[in-house]
Amino acid sequence: MRVVIGQAEALLRAGLTHVMQAAGFDVVAAVADAHELVRTAGEHVPDIVVTDIRMPPDHEDAGLRAAMEIRREHPEIAVLVLSQHLQRAYAVELLGTRSSGVGYLLKQRIADIDGFTDDVRRIAAGGTVLDPEVVSLMVSRARGHHDALDRLTPRQRQVLALMSEGRTNASIARTLSITERAVVRHTSRIYDELDLALSDDDHRRVLAVIRYLSF
Repeated sequence: MRVVIGQAEALLRAGLTHVMQAAGFDVVAAVADAHELVRTAGEHVPDIVVTDIRMPPDHEDAGLRAAMEIRREHPEIAVLVLSQHLQRAYAVELLGTRSSGVGYLLKQRIADIDGFTDDVRRIAAGGTVLDPEVVSLMVSRARGHHDALDRLTPRQRQVLALMSEGRTNASIARTLSITERAVVRHTSRIYDELDLALSDDDHRRVLAVIRYLSF
């Protein structure tokens, strides 16, 4: 799997490159500037771009802007954006209208190397990965605006949070130690309470939930 890395700090760039190469990824380029990231992604057309949000030239959200530009110009390239701090708005903006092949994680997740590399593979395969802390923030804020969320049971809110992370029914069942049939019942009830159209497509399912929580 071919990867392009965008990270301004040399030490972190080298560390991330080492982690990914050790996990079997082919890091074809690692750059320190957002403009260079866009150019390099266009040149190599990797399976996935992994980038920090804060990069030159503005040292603010240039990495996010670069990721969104890459998604527009090369829809086949998956993107994973890493952030030092929790920003709900970044997750919402990154997802836009297409939730497949995209991820938003806090940098601290890299410490769990196996979990991090699994997430990279899932995103590159077309999946969606959102940091659990981002999902928790979105759910807590949305509860202040949506009475429907208060009608969900604690278990249903757990399922909703995992759905928002892009988990499959099987993954949700394993995480909560329940059956897949129980997950289906919970998700059906969630769709009813939130007035969301039922879909067999995981990406549309995530997008619908995220849009709801983003209001």
